Amino acid sequence: MVFLSCKGTKKLTTLSPNKQDALVEQLQKSPVFQQSFTGFALYDPATKKILSSYQADKHFTPASNAKILTLYTAWQVLSDSIPALRYIVRNDSLIFWGTGDPSFLHPDLPATDRVLQFLQARKEKLFFCGHNFQEESFGAGWSWDDFPYTFSAEKSPFPIHGNYALFEYRAGGRRFEVTPPYFKYSLQHNPDLPNQKIKRQRHQNTFEFNKSKFGGTDAKSKVPFLYSDELLIAVLGSLVERKIQLYTNSIFPPSTAKVLYSTTSIDLYKRMMKESDNLIAEQLLLLAGNAVNDTLNVKKIINYAKKEWLAEIPDQLNWRDGSGLSRYNLVTPRSLIYVLDRLYREIPEAVLFDIFPAGGVSGTIKDWYKAATPYVFAKTGTLSNNHCLSGYLITQSGKRLIFSFMHNNYVTSSKNYKLEMTKVLENIRDNY
Repeated sequence: MVFLSCKGTKKLTTLSPNKQDALVEQLQKSPVFQQSFTGFALYDPATKKILSSYQADKHFTPASNAKILTLYTAWQVLSDSIPALRYIVRNDSLIFWGTGDPSFLHPDLPATDRVLQFLQARKEKLFFCGHNFQEESFGAGWSWDDFPYTFSAEKSPFPIHGNYALFEYRAGGRRFEVTPPYFKYSLQHNPDLPNQKIKRQRHQNTFEFNKSKFGGTDAKSKVPFLYSDELLIAVLGSLVERKIQLYTNSIFPPSTAKVLYSTTSIDLYKRMMKESDNLIAEQLLLLAGNAVNDTLNVKKIINYAKKEWLAEIPDQLNWRDGSGLSRYNLVTPRSLIYVLDRLYREIPEAVLFDIFPAGGVSGTIKDWYKAATPYVFAKTGTLSNNHCLSGYLITQSGKRLIFSFMHNNYVTSSKNYKLEMTKVLENIRDNY
């Protein structure tokens, strides 16, 4: 690929200088884009040529566009089925390890009770070992004050219910239904809370509510819980209705360990990309690490991916997490084009486009880039003052193009950028 040279943009070639100049001029003259640091790249995978490039070699905070890197890494090592746990039997004991699989009782994934049935049916004593999870619960560069929100649920070796508790207030009975039920014993009344939402204390799993704020209407609150191995065996044990103990010896799963599988990998990919699910993104990197070296560690699998599959990426990659929550992440538009092109060449188009959100149809761009026939299949990335969109575009002539739009450091609404990007993408659709 011509554009993949790491030696700068001088080696880029274009198919149509006139179109290139007109498109760059559109970007440069945009009063919206002038209020931010904007980068853009447009690539034709059929000819392996850049069609347009504007600050494509500059580094941007990608936000959830980092999930494109996660998808590519997971695709390299995960099979069609996701391993839920690994286990061995020693005498009268079954010892099991988490793999990072986030599907267990996840409310937004296809239901499966394989893990529950497996643990309930075993005759041995059950022991959980968490030694292979060598990771912090929060990622590097995450905002600490996001801990009450589900988009910042903690990473763990064995997620349960998306690693959050759901509190549903039923006005008719003036009571709460709690999922997982274990957390109903952690719910306390606090008359000083100012609103209807349930709050968790920062350093413990105590959930507080003000009963005077809950009146005649039903309400829901989703609150991440604080992970520990001790909490895991307590919650899991209450669900399995079996005593589960911690295995105190620090050992990794041996090569002879058996594997229990849960859901399909494609279900995780779709949820991550279409709904921008941060926990699933982080857990997919942990699953990839488990597949490569039995260790659940984000830094290790990122370094492995950069060496094994991304060694020829055009520009230096500062990649710190799976979700894009980290402000430390830095990537260039042309580097995202490189990864998107690799995905396009390795995954059947129908499958790939079904994984990505479709403009006007699904996911985070359901309300944007609408057309009679969907023509944009792309991943959004949004943090405060940053918005990105990278993916695939089908032109009216039938061409498949790859693009990356990145905007950083604006102080207006992201809506303005979406409206302006719509003009550019429609221009490309109609004229390329």
